[in-house]
Amino acid sequence: MTRILSEFAYGDGPRTGCWWDETCNMPQFGPLDGSQSCDVTIVGGGFTGVSAALHLARAGTSVVLLEAQGIGWGASGRNGGFCCLGGAKVSDAKLESRFGRRGRLEWRHTEKAAVDLVAALIDELHIDVDRHSPGEALMAHRARDMATFEDEAKAVIENYGVTPTLVPQDQLAAHGMAGPFHGAMITPIGFGLNPRKYLTGLVQAALAAGVQFHGNSPVTAIEGNWIKTDRATIKSDRIILATNGYSSEDLPGWMRARYMPTQSTVLVTRPLTDRELNDQGWTTDVMAYDTRNLLHYFRLLPDRRFLIGMRGGLLSSQRADTQSRARVAQNFRCMFPAWADVEITNSWSGLVCLTRDQLPFVGSVPGHPALLAGFAYHGNGVAMGTLCGQILADLAIGKVPACYPDAMRVPAARFPFGGLRRAMMPPVYAAFYLRDLGY
Repeated sequence: MTRILSEFAYGDGPRTGCWWDETCNMPQFGPLDGSQSCDVTIVGGGFTGVSAALHLARAGTSVVLLEAQGIGWGASGRNGGFCCLGGAKVSDAKLESRFGRRGRLEWRHTEKAAVDLVAALIDELHIDVDRHSPGEALMAHRARDMATFEDEAKAVIENYGVTPTLVPQDQLAAHGMAGPFHGAMITPIGFGLNPRKYLTGLVQAALAAGVQFHGNSPVTAIEGNWIKTDRATIKSDRIILATNGYSSEDLPGWMRARYMPTQSTVLVTRPLTDRELNDQGWTTDVMAYDTRNLLHYFRLLPDRRFLIGMRGGLLSSQRADTQSRARVAQNFRCMFPAWADVEITNSWSGLVCLTRDQLPFVGSVPGHPALLAGFAYHGNGVAMGTLCGQILADLAIGKVPACYPDAMRVPAARFPFGGLRRAMMPPVYAAFYLRDLGY
């Protein structure tokens, strides 16, 4: 297994302190031993892999899922819990130039379908996920950002068929959104949830449908229809690779340089009192993110804890992780000064997965007839990972997916510099940082 970050990134250090781990118990599964066969083997126990497993098992397919650590150990068990639009970072203009107007709308409708799928699964399976938030608010970091919201609202209406609410700066406090913002645009799609509770519900449903789960089973080789671990071999008709930002360069070799893992760091405070909420003026249940390139995302949890996360970590070490957590804490206190002395009880980090084309890839791996892959949700994996798991399940059994846009069918292009591609990120992030400073 060849990975491009230090071993620290793939160990327990970054997830130490993850709040979600304290909220529910994920079922634990032992490693796979010996030889076995099944219809489909899935590598990766996050939203994509577990969703694929559930949908396959419901279709009568025998499924074995292998996870290198524990189920939900990676990004799916440590993200911010935003079930929202997203999955790509490409603009409408670029989508339309590559795939035409039909392709652009097809992709945007897929984003909404991903959110709808999560909502449907939660309702059908009766999963208590601490759901809240009537949509998502985009907060203007600069005055000039607010000036673009009217045009952005028109795009939302065309792309998603809903009408956003524009909140000017002088009305933010009345909406419970007081802070260093120049206005907001609230889109009535999406909701916040506890990602660990959601994934646990999917796992329990998949178990009931007959899926075999195995933790502590890192894959060492994928050869044709065969998968090998240190303790087992398994043969299947199809293999689904669902390892996202925790992928390996050589499993298979086609993955080399086609994904870019980058860090995101999250913190959670102790529960806030009503007085503290009113003092700051942030009382809304609406989940939010700002217009920075290296964005902040934040929301008030149902138990009145406050969660805030930030993109932008570049280095992988204990020291760098400590610095990233301190940077998010500093930004939190600057953005919400009335809470400067509020205790931060939990903080952690994980890997977001990007592609060079700024689009996810879901489909057959070229040159590997038995292998399917789905990865790169650009920080929005709750909804898009769930949907892509469903798409991969359909593809594995020869079923035409109901929602499978051209934008996610194009195999991910390679980044330049191969294993050294992370060297591209510091100058890119430096440019983002300087652009975020402007008002």
